[in-house]
Amino acid sequence: MGSRPLSTRRASSGTSPTPGPPCRTWPSEVWPSLRHPGPRKWRSGSRRIGSALTLTSTPTRQPCTRSTTSAVVDSRVVEGSTKFSQIYCHGDLLHQVQMARLFKDDKHFVDMPLAAAPDQVLQRFQELAVTHNHSVPRPQLQAFLQEHFQAPGQELQPWTPEDWKDSPRFLQKISDPRLRAWAGQLHQLWKKLGKKVKPEVLHRPERFSLIYSRHPFVVPGGRFLEFYYWDSYWVMEGLLLSEMPATVRGMLQNFLDLVQTYGHIPNGARVYYLQRSQPPLLALMMDRYVTHTDDIAFLRDNIGTLALELDFWTQNRTISVSLGTKSYVLNRYYVPYGGPRPESYSKDAELADTLPEGSREALWAELKAGAESGWDFSSRWFVGGRDPSSLSSIRTSKFVPVDLNAFLCQAEGLMAKFYASLGNDSQAEKYRNLREQRLAAMKAVLWDEEKGAWFDYDLEHGKKTQEFYPSNLAPLWADCFSDPGVVDKALKYLEDSKILTYQYGVPTSLHKTGQQWDFPNAWAPLQDLAIRGLAKSPSPRTQEVAFRLAQNWIRTNFDVYSHTSAMYEKYDISSGGQPGGGGEYEVQEGFGWTNGVALMLLDRYGDRLSSGTPRAFLDPPCLAAALLLSLLLQ
Repeated sequence: MGSRPLSTRRASSGTSPTPGPPCRTWPSEVWPSLRHPGPRKWRSGSRRIGSALTLTSTPTRQPCTRSTTSAVVDSRVVEGSTKFSQIYCHGDLLHQVQMARLFKDDKHFVDMPLAAAPDQVLQRFQELAVTHNHSVPRPQLQAFLQEHFQAPGQELQPWTPEDWKDSPRFLQKISDPRLRAWAGQLHQLWKKLGKKVKPEVLHRPERFSLIYSRHPFVVPGGRFLEFYYWDSYWVMEGLLLSEMPATVRGMLQNFLDLVQTYGHIPNGARVYYLQRSQPPLLALMMDRYVTHTDDIAFLRDNIGTLALELDFWTQNRTISVSLGTKSYVLNRYYVPYGGPRPESYSKDAELADTLPEGSREALWAELKAGAESGWDFSSRWFVGGRDPSSLSSIRTSKFVPVDLNAFLCQAEGLMAKFYASLGNDSQAEKYRNLREQRLAAMKAVLWDEEKGAWFDYDLEHGKKTQEFYPSNLAPLWADCFSDPGVVDKALKYLEDSKILTYQYGVPTSLHKTGQQWDFPNAWAPLQDLAIRGLAKSPSPRTQEVAFRLAQNWIRTNFDVYSHTSAMYEKYDISSGGQPGGGGEYEVQEGFGWTNGVALMLLDRYGDRLSSGTPRAFLDPPCLAAALLLSLLLQ
C-alpha cells in the first residue's frame, strides 16, 4: 500500500504523538529477494522536485520499508513489516522510550533487536500503556525493554577479511620507520572493523532494524555498528591499498543490492535511514575497484544499477536556478518527510519545542536533509537563517551545494567512461552531455571568479553564500573544472582566507557553533578534498602546499594515536590536535574513513612524510622557503 500523510499535529516532548497509520510498505512486485537479487526496474513513488524551492507545508511521515527474503510475499511478513515500523520508525513506543532518555544515545534503542515478533511486542506495550494511562513510568519502560529487546549488535558478528594479508606493498613506500610501523597498525584495524550479518536477520528480518547484507563489510567504528554510504568510499580506498579487493567487491555488491531493492542507497544500513541517502559516490567506488582489478565483467553486470542510482538524484533531488534569462539544472539535498529522526528522536523533539507547532514538520525535514548531506550538522546549513548560529535555523534544502554537484559531475564523467569502455557509444554520449551541462551550470551559479572558488548557492536569497568550507574546493577533487588555472586561484583563496595558517588540519568552517561540522573540528574526507584538489595543479608551489597540508594532517593523526592508541572520526585542531567534539554524540573511535585517508596520504607522500617534522605555517614566505628546500633535496 502507498504511504498516507499523518496528522500535522505533533505533541510536545512531554506527551505522546498523535497516532497515525503505519509506515509505507511496498507492493509485492517491488519486494525483491535478497538471496538472489537481479536487475529490476525501480518504480519510485517520490515526486520530481523540479523548480520547487520550498517543502510541502506538511511533509509526509516515515516510510520505513522492509524487503522480504522471498520473491513470493507472505501476507504475514507484510503485516510484520507494518508493525515493525511502529517500533523503529514512529509511534507511541518509540516516542515514550526515547523521551524517557533511557540511554545516553538515542541510537541505542533503535539498534536493539526484538526478542519476539513485532506484533506481540506492540500488543504488550499497548497493554502496558493502558495500565499507566499512556504514560509509562521509566522503571516499567526499562523492564519492558529488558524483556522484549536484545542489546545492540547482537545481529552482527566479528569478521576477519579473508583477503587480509600481513605486509601490503604500500608499506615499503613509507620512508619514516615510525610512520611505517603506524601504517601497519592501521592496516591491522581492518580486522577489528570487519563485520558480518548473522543469518537470523535474513530469516526474521522483521525483528531487526539492520538491513540484511549478503556480504561482510568494514564499518566506521564506535556507535556506528553498520556501514554508511559516503564513509565507505574512503574505507574502500584504504582497503585497496591494503590489497583487499575481494572485500571491496563484496561491499560494492551490498550497495548495488540496496539500489536494486530500494531505488537508492540509504544513509546507512538501517531501516530508519531509508528516507535519505548520502553524498553519491557509488560510481567512484566502482571506478576505484575496476581500476585496481580490471574486473570489467563486474562493471558490465552492474552498469545499469549505477545508472539507476544516479536516476534517484535526478528524479528526486533536482532544482532549477534562474539567473537572468537563463535557467540551470543542479541538485540539492532534500528529504520531504517530517517526524523526528528515530536515532536522534529526543533531540529533534526538544529542538522542535522551541518553534511554533506549524514549523516543526519542516524543521524535521530539514534536519533529515542535513543528515543526507553528511554534514550533520553545520553552520553551512544555517547561513541566512533566523539565527545563523542555531540548529533551529537549519535550511539545508534551500542551498545548492558545491560538493553534491561536484560528486554528480564526477559520476556523470565516470559513467561516460564506463559506457565507452563497454562499447555503448550512445549512453557514453548521454553522460558526457550531462557532465558538460552540469559544468556550465556550476560555473554560472557556483563559481566566483573574484574569490577563486565555488560557493553554495542560497535559493531563497538568490546569491552565493561566500562562507569558507572545504567543500568549496570539491570540484578540484572531482575533476569538474575546464580551466587548469582554477587550481592556483583556489590556492590564493585559501591564502586570503587564512586557512593555511592552521597547523593541525584544514578546519571544517570558521564558525564555532558547537556543531560537529564546524570549527574547531577537522575531518579526514575534507582534508582529502583539499589535498588532492590542490595536487591537480601543474604548479610546483601549489603541489607543495598540498604536501604540507598532508604532512600536517598525518602528524595530527599520528600524534593523537601515539597518546591514545586510537584513530578518531574527527579532530579538534584549535590547540595542538586532539580528538574532536561537539554535535549530538561523543567523538567515536575506529575509524574507517580516517584510516583510509591516512593510508592514502602515506601511500602518496610516503617518501617525504615525517613523524617529527615541525608544524608547517603555510603563509607565503614560509611556502617559498619550503618549496626551495624541497627542490634542493630532490
